[in-house]
Amino acid sequence: MIIDAWAQHPTLRHARDPMFDSLRRWNREEAPTEELPVAATIRAMNAAGVAKALISAWVAPRNVMISNDEVAGFVNEYPDRLVGVGSVDISRPMQAVAEIRRCVEELGFRGIRVLPWLWELPPTDRLFYPVYAACCELGVPFCTQIGHTGPLMASEVGRPIYLDRVALDFPELVIVAGHIGYPWTDEAVAVATKHANVYIDTSAWTVRRYPAPLVDWLRANGVRKVLFGSNYPMIAPAKALEGLDDLELSPETRALFLGGNAQRIYGV
Repeated sequence: MIIDAWAQHPTLRHARDPMFDSLRRWNREEAPTEELPVAATIRAMNAAGVAKALISAWVAPRNVMISNDEVAGFVNEYPDRLVGVGSVDISRPMQAVAEIRRCVEELGFRGIRVLPWLWELPPTDRLFYPVYAACCELGVPFCTQIGHTGPLMASEVGRPIYLDRVALDFPELVIVAGHIGYPWTDEAVAVATKHANVYIDTSAWTVRRYPAPLVDWLRANGVRKVLFGSNYPMIAPAKALEGLDDLELSPETRALFLGGNAQRIYGV
C-alpha cells in the first residue's frame, strides 16, 4: 500500500497565492482560475497507485490558505482515501492549543503541520512549544518542513539541526520532517538517526533527485525512518515515484518506505 505522507488539496486561495509565483515560473505554469475538485486529487492518486494521502491545512500569518474545516470537508468526500492534517496560528498560543485539540478530537486529524518559513521563525522559537506540548498530549505527530524553500522566503529557519533541540526538549514528540532537508541532508539524517522519534519524508522531491546520503541511509539504518511524500499538487505522485526501481530497495525497505512507515507513525 502506498501512502502519500505530504500532500494538500489546494483551495483557489492557496493555489493563487503570490508566494508560489516562483514555483510556477520554474514549472512554466499559470495560476489556476477555478477551484480544483477533490475528485482531481483522487485521480492523481489513482494514477500512481496511492491508496491514501495525508492532506494538510495551510495557516500562515494573517492568511488561512486552506482551513482546517475545508480539509475536513475534503476528507468527508473521500474518507477512505484522504487523511486530515491540521495547522494553527502559532502567534496565538492558547487558541492554537484549543484548535489542535479540536482537529484531533472532533475532526479526526492524524497530525499537525506548521511550516517555519511561513512564520520566519525557527522551530526552537517559544511560539512553537505549546504546539509541541499539545501534540504530545494528544498523541499525534508534528509535521514540518526542512531544507531550502521553493517560494522566495528565507531558508535558514529550515535547518534540520534546529530539530535536535526540539527533540531533546520533547523526546516524546513524533516529528516528521518533510522535503528531505537539502542542502543540509547530512544534517537531517544525523538528527533523525540520533532521535528515535524524528523521521524524514521525501515530499517535494522526485525519486531520481533524492540526494545520495538519503538513499544510502534509506537502504541501511534508515529503513524505518523515511516516508514517501509527493507535495502534491506541486509534484504529482506518479511523477514523484518515477525511477523507484532504480533505488534497488529490498522488498521490506520498499514496503516500509512507500506506506508501512506512514501507516505505523500516523496510525492510518
